[in-house]
Order: sequence, then C-alpha cells, then structure tokens
Amino acid sequence: MARMVLVHGAFGSSAVWDPVVAGLRERGHHVEAIDLPGAGDDAIPLAEVSLEMYAERACSALGGGGPAVLVGHSMGGVVVTQAAARCPEHVSKLIYVCAFIPADGQSLSDLTQLPEGAGDQVQANMVVEGEPPIATLPAAAAKRTLMCCCDERQADWAVATLRPQPVLPFTQPVTVGGRAFTALPRSYIICLRDQAIMPALQRRMLKAAGCAAAVELDTDHFPMGSRPDELAEAIDQLA
Repeated sequence: MARMVLVHGAFGSSAVWDPVVAGLRERGHHVEAIDLPGAGDDAIPLAEVSLEMYAERACSALGGGGPAVLVGHSMGGVVVTQAAARCPEHVSKLIYVCAFIPADGQSLSDLTQLPEGAGDQVQANMVVEGEPPIATLPAAAAKRTLMCCCDERQADWAVATLRPQPVLPFTQPVTVGGRAFTALPRSYIICLRDQAIMPALQRRMLKAAGCAAAVELDTDHFPMGSRPDELAEAIDQLA
C-alpha cells in the first residue's frame, strides 16, 4: 500500500479526482488530491500563477509524510515532473495519466507542437483572453472532445469541474535533471480515445521519459469521469 498525491490538469481542481479517490482508498492507499495555485478553493489570483508555484505546491504536499507516489493528469504531468526534480527525496514513483512529460528545457506548449500532437482539441477549442492571458474551455467543446466517452451524467459532472486556466504555465520550460530525479521509477496510463493529448504523442513521451510500464484504457481524456474504477485499478497496479 502506498501514499499517493494526485495532481489535476489544466482547467481542473482536486475535485476531478473524487470518483477515483474512494477506489484507491478501498485498495488500502493513503490518498491526497491537491488544488494547484489558483484552482479549486485556492484564492491565489490567476494572473500571479506560474509553473514554479505549481511545483512548490506539490512539493509542499509531498513534504507532509513519507515518500509518495506522485500522480499527474494532463498538464499535471508537467507539474509532477518539475516537482519531482525539485524534491525527489519525497517521491517514490511517478505515474502519468494521459499526461504531458517534458524533458529538460521543454514546456507544455513545446510538446503540443510535436507532429504526434496534431489534432489536439484543447488547442483547437480553448478561448484565450486578457493580459496576462487566461484560457477557458467552452462546455460544449469539452463534452464533445475531452469527455466523449462519458455518459450524460458523467459529462455534466466533469464540465462542472472546469475552471479558467492561466496560460503562462503552459509556456514555461521545466528544469529537470540530477541522479536522484533520473532514478525515479515512472509509469504511464494511455487513454486510447484521447483527443487532447493524442495517443501517438503519449507513446512518444512515455518512451522518451523511460517509463517502465504502461497501461492502456479504452477511453477519453477524462478517465476520472468515464472509467473511474478502471483508472483506480490501473493506478493501483502501477503503484
């Protein structure tokens, strides 16, 4: 049994993990899902949010106990990568759930421009406004593309979790390296019907990152809503 810290992706909050947390706890794990700065109940203004703040929040949560399995979904993959590089002594393993995995010097935006990322429906549908820029994702587009395997009830719940997202963390490159970080075991959960991070891009990133194991789920970019039991089982298996 493991201690786990769960990190949500862009436009999200800790609430996205609610359908999965119970299943992980039933399997004996100690689980904490966190809100990143500016998300969920966190009151930090979106205009002030940066990738470094995201990583600091994750490291703060990790420091509250023994080494943890650090799980990141979507943009949360960038966050857990940077956090693990900052405080590798608090991480026992990394698990990426249809998530971005940047190499040293790469940003999320860089990864979306790779050939395997063509067709990304987040980039195609998000609306960016303001200075500094803030992105929103229209509910209809989210249901049609990111939550295409959810039933109506699941999709309505998932859309209700969406929040505005600062763009700056998308553009900021990670700084990773060092023996302790490099030695951390890592695994990946591929979502085969994902229209946000295309499966071909997921496979390219997990290979480049040296993920030792991968589990495939036949679902969309929001497996917490569409396949919560299967996702809990996959995380348990990889942990």
